[in-house]
Amino acid sequence: MVLRKRLKNKLANVISPEALNKIFSSFDIIGNIVIIKIPSSGLQDASEIAKQIMHTHKNVKSVFLQKSPVKDDFRVRELILLAGENKTITNHKENGCVFSVDVKNCYFSPRLSFERSRIANKVLPNEKVVNMFSGVGCFSILIAKKVHSAIVYSIDINPIAYNFMQDNVKLNGVYGRVFPLLGDSKKLVLTNLQGLADRVLMLLPEKALEYLPSALSALKKEGGWIHYYDFQHASKGENPLEKTQKKVADTLDNLGVFYVFSSSRIVRPIGPNWYQTVLDININESPSKFL
Repeated sequence: MVLRKRLKNKLANVISPEALNKIFSSFDIIGNIVIIKIPSSGLQDASEIAKQIMHTHKNVKSVFLQKSPVKDDFRVRELILLAGENKTITNHKENGCVFSVDVKNCYFSPRLSFERSRIANKVLPNEKVVNMFSGVGCFSILIAKKVHSAIVYSIDINPIAYNFMQDNVKLNGVYGRVFPLLGDSKKLVLTNLQGLADRVLMLLPEKALEYLPSALSALKKEGGWIHYYDFQHASKGENPLEKTQKKVADTLDNLGVFYVFSSSRIVRPIGPNWYQTVLDININESPSKFL
């Protein structure tokens, strides 16, 4: 927050207030790397912004421009170096953990820090958790750090993210409590994780609805919890949480599941009239019919 305020003050006389607000609404600090997104109308300001970032914050080693949205199954983005070292690997400290990450080849968002802590605080002793879309393991590792008796099966389809996850498990001292698994979580649940979990994390909004039956099949016979993440559009007068609940309720009702939406929240805005949402869903029926 201090860095952002100082930068805004320095750039206030160089860039229009409108462009400045758009830039800082999508400004991420990951370890010693800064990633900025700039509207096409403000691309001419990119070099000046990068120069001021490097000048203002001596710990920053690299500044990158994000040229594409996060895309594909591996959830990667195109980055262009604006200033500093052409190095995309860094260590990011958060919630008492250290996460090694390649920001170009793995998905990572510092904006999910509160959400990672929120979920970890819900996990009870001795729970078994299936994290279906783990990235470099942040949610999984924080859970294991906070609840030493929990076991987390941590899945990702991106082999680079999987390798960093393995390193992060060792780096954070949770080896033997977080089990990294490489592959499609739908297939891995079917072959190895049916009826095992007290809790399932679904952290890939683009595929959450498609993978919901697999999440149900991962739960124990008596049911459990699913944390379901979504991207939702909501025009003026619409409620993104209500729209997410309706979409998920339609699917669960069609599957004949007994459930309760225990809580819901907007995680963050992601664009004009677009939001990332999360539902905490208590499932109260054996998922055996979905195997």
